[in-house]
Amino acid sequence: MGSEWTEKPLAACMDAIIDYRGKTPTKTDSGIPLITAKIIKDGAIQPITEFIAEDSYDTWMRRGLPEAGDVVLTTEAPLGEVAQLDGRKVALAQRVITLRGKKGILDNTYLKYLMQSQYVQHQLDGRGTGTTVKGIKQSELRQIKLKFPSFDQQKGIANILGTLDNKIELNCQINTTLEAMAQALFKSWFVDFDPVIDNALVAGNPIPDEVAARAERRAQATQQPSSEQPHTLPANIRQQFPDRFVLTEEMGWVPEGWKVSTIGAEVETTGGGTPSTKDDSFWKDGTHPFCTPKDMSRLTSWVLMDTERYLTDAGVKKVSSGQLPIETVLMSSRAPIGYLAISDIPVSVNQGIIAMLPNPAFGPLYLLNWAKFNMPAIIDRANGSTFLEISKKNFQPIPFIVPHKTILQSFNAEARTIHAKILKLSEQIDSLTILRDALLPKLLSGQLRIPEAEQLLAEAL
Repeated sequence: MGSEWTEKPLAACMDAIIDYRGKTPTKTDSGIPLITAKIIKDGAIQPITEFIAEDSYDTWMRRGLPEAGDVVLTTEAPLGEVAQLDGRKVALAQRVITLRGKKGILDNTYLKYLMQSQYVQHQLDGRGTGTTVKGIKQSELRQIKLKFPSFDQQKGIANILGTLDNKIELNCQINTTLEAMAQALFKSWFVDFDPVIDNALVAGNPIPDEVAARAERRAQATQQPSSEQPHTLPANIRQQFPDRFVLTEEMGWVPEGWKVSTIGAEVETTGGGTPSTKDDSFWKDGTHPFCTPKDMSRLTSWVLMDTERYLTDAGVKKVSSGQLPIETVLMSSRAPIGYLAISDIPVSVNQGIIAMLPNPAFGPLYLLNWAKFNMPAIIDRANGSTFLEISKKNFQPIPFIVPHKTILQSFNAEARTIHAKILKLSEQIDSLTILRDALLPKLLSGQLRIPEAEQLLAEAL
């Protein structure tokens, strides 16, 4: 730590500390977004799902109004999660304190990263109290020691770390868009059967009542200006689809010529298990990724690139399914059902996951999207008193439609392009996250100078 750095208690560095503990707002379905402790996670504010009424805002927010750039800190359940507010008008819930650095003394973006540092997190934990749930009183929070360099240096450090976070966020947004494209393509072809409807309309074939409304909308849309017409497939792909529907007992109306089967008959599925955690020979110095639903819950895209825990060779042998290959589709089968991922690494799985192994006919994006759009049917087959769980026995008989081979090939070709882009972006997210996490403690302790960090940033971007 350089001698030019300053150390002061948190309270001495703040222009505002806004604390709404002890009050519970009346929540509504829409209105002013409500920032709650549960959506402050991993340095960011997750999607907002709760609101307060517009006409309640002034009454509720009497203790102070948050501003763009303010730092929010969770004080309990969990303690120590940090994020920064953007320009939206928001309300603050319980267990959230807003911090605003003293102007010209403590930069707010630098403050966000400082509050995430091990130096501050250790103090929060040490000053927190509670047996079941640990929390921190404002009187204790105000005494937390903050160390920081000159204001200009703070801005430089915040810019480096912020640039990395912005690039990570941009990549995540692009991945979300790419995933939405894959979902839309799958839904159009294999859920809504749009190409079959279009072909049936052209051929003048009967339209089942179940899809009549959609067929009517598509027929009307074709009469609109070309810019407003629904997306039409190239002729060579559209001609691969049939032009009529047939009624099946298992799935209702389906495209003519497509086979109705089951997921278990078409795709090899397996589960996993957890070697004894009391036996170090299964875990100590392990190098083989071991995936649980918890790992899947933390993903920012469909791609699984790492896990929290690792198995030894002996540990892998204790898992009945061993190590599963790259491009295995994983689905959490309990607590909760429905996390989905595609492995980019050989991986072993625990008993809370059903794995769909790579299949020459059905690519990983096909299987993942099949599971996504069939999740209601999957959950309907689950059981359990403490929490719902879908067993392989109940999963395997779920109806599964098999399109013509050429149609699957066309979808897989489109999907591979999308998946390759998602994979590339996910790998960059991973490397940038590692770099940010390595730079943060070094920059915030003065071990690494700004020019050196800027060089590392330039090389990474």
